Amino acid sequence: MPGLISLAIAYVLSQFYRSFLAVLTPQLTSELGADKADLSLASGLWFIAFALMQFVVGVGLDRYGPRRTAGIIFGVAATAGAIVFANAQSPTHIIVAMTLFGIGCAPILMASIFIIAQRFDMRQFAIMTSWFVAFGNLGNVIGASPMATAVDMYGWRTVMAGLGVLTFTVALGIFFLVRDPELDSPAGAGLSGYITLFKSRVLWAIMLMTLVCYAPVAGIRGLWTGPYLTDIFGANSLQIGNITFWMAIAMIVGSLMYGPLDKLFNTRKWVIFGGNTIVLCVLSYFVFNPTPTIGVATGLFIALGIFGTSYGVLMAHGRAFLPKHLIGRGVTLINFCSIFGAGVMQFFTGRIVSAQSDTTAPETYQILFGTYAFVLLIALLIYLTARDAPPNQTQQN
Repeated sequence: MPGLISLAIAYVLSQFYRSFLAVLTPQLTSELGADKADLSLASGLWFIAFALMQFVVGVGLDRYGPRRTAGIIFGVAATAGAIVFANAQSPTHIIVAMTLFGIGCAPILMASIFIIAQRFDMRQFAIMTSWFVAFGNLGNVIGASPMATAVDMYGWRTVMAGLGVLTFTVALGIFFLVRDPELDSPAGAGLSGYITLFKSRVLWAIMLMTLVCYAPVAGIRGLWTGPYLTDIFGANSLQIGNITFWMAIAMIVGSLMYGPLDKLFNTRKWVIFGGNTIVLCVLSYFVFNPTPTIGVATGLFIALGIFGTSYGVLMAHGRAFLPKHLIGRGVTLINFCSIFGAGVMQFFTGRIVSAQSDTTAPETYQILFGTYAFVLLIALLIYLTARDAPPNQTQQN
């Protein structure tokens, strides 16, 4: 239990590091000259680095266990990212720091899920994963108005330096407190295990849905709320922090809500489909009315936070089709899809916004939200072909 607690605290930091950039938009723009393209690139590289590391993490979990895999990678890379960020002198340094954060945070959730999958009844997998994610989403809360307040009081460099010390301390806790479950990895499986998983057609529609469904809530909460609220409403850092705070609370509520729904309705597929259809409706509202009142916009961001957090149930849906000896690689492959999709969409949406003649115009944000909506619609249509995995019919592999 102490090991899982240390991983849970590290996951709070992981969620923080992927989402705090929106709050610092005014400071990084004025002090370092970072524009929207720079911030989009930095945020996107966090997700891409995190995603690519999943293949390394998956092999590490199955071969070496979560203690060394998570403790060492998080301690070295995430701490280095905080140091670079605190001493940044240009947008390039911010980009490097965010990449290091992505590498360092890559093993935390997967190490936790690996332990949950190995030690607990799989019928409890969705609720335990969702609630673990809900706790980690406190990082989104901290990265909103509390972060804005701390920056206003102490300056962003001091805050980032303090976070570096905290990150290293938590990494030591992981290394010394986590107890590895019994490993069951056949010799020579290595990266070839991923090939086996890619050949499993039952996972294809699930992986595609995972590739897309996290991108809207991650991209909008982690980056686009800042520019949108600044350009459309003239919001300052504290106002952005307050609104993203409520969106972060909504993400916690959403994760807690999704957790028991698959058992309540005895379906994973339709819980995921229904929730993401509501996300599609929220995005579509912004497309047709990109300049609502700030109160309405806040309510829509809250709805996006609640219904855009189906990750835990999606992970359980994919986990139902994984053989035991490939659990580590399987969950990291599904997680790769989630994070890689969010990263690609950060790059893509950043390019789209930068290509507009007036990047602050409401029409630019119509295109932004419309892009998310179109991609999600395609994923939902393909996900209709996925095989369901009702919890009451799922047996432990």
